[in-house]
Amino acid sequence: MKPLQDTKPLQDAGRVAWRGGAAASGQRVIAEETPVALTYNRTTYAVMLATPADLEDFAVGFSLTEGIIDGPAEITALDVVEVKDGIELRMDLAAARLDRLEARRRRLAGFGGCGLCGMESLAEVLRPLPNRAGTASADWRIGATALIGAMAALPALQTLNRRAHALHAAAFFRPSEGIVAVAEDVGRHNALDKLAGALARRGIDAAEGALLLSSRVSVELVQKAARIGAPLLAAVSAPTALALRVAEAAGVTVVGIARADGFEVFTHPGRVKG
Repeated sequence: MKPLQDTKPLQDAGRVAWRGGAAASGQRVIAEETPVALTYNRTTYAVMLATPADLEDFAVGFSLTEGIIDGPAEITALDVVEVKDGIELRMDLAAARLDRLEARRRRLAGFGGCGLCGMESLAEVLRPLPNRAGTASADWRIGATALIGAMAALPALQTLNRRAHALHAAAFFRPSEGIVAVAEDVGRHNALDKLAGALARRGIDAAEGALLLSSRVSVELVQKAARIGAPLLAAVSAPTALALRVAEAAGVTVVGIARADGFEVFTHPGRVKG
């Protein structure tokens, strides 16, 4: 794997700050946003704008949540390569997955705030999801107090965002262990892809815990959670109506407005106990 020489997740930027009616020059740490091409067997599948960190996790997680692979072993080679205009995540797939890739092939240019840009049809956006969350984790439960505590612990673990104040986070919480993995990115969907990849590469089953998000819950985040079999998705902001319809059908519990004083459960409330 070629190491990244110049692209860092955080950069320094000169700025003039106006506060208290006075101006002062100085520096601020800001988040990097880099075009990242995901290629399979030398063909580009997608280009996303992402934070250049944890890119191997991003490659694996994107491949999982897009339904291209079922497990990391189906990627037979993975190289992170700097090119003139950004970074390429070059993956080779096992032969058994090439037909699936061709069936799913599309090109999309995804910006940091969009996880569905470039879809070729309305049907593609709302294609059926596996009900892994509803079947693999039928007996999984989480205590309300534990969930509030987990969401409260997340900001302290956002190491990049503490410096730049511009990145989303996705984390994985096990009631018996606490938060065991955190991923950050300028795109909320990218952060969840990175987390999905990290869990898969570490052999952690997403059905054993809850996904925690620093963003709102839009439909593509529910879709990604469903594809990795996560039973519960909790976020600091509210969900969209479409996200809730998809979550209900896919067996995913959606928790929103998760703050220090409580939260709101919108779908499959039986997974949250007192």
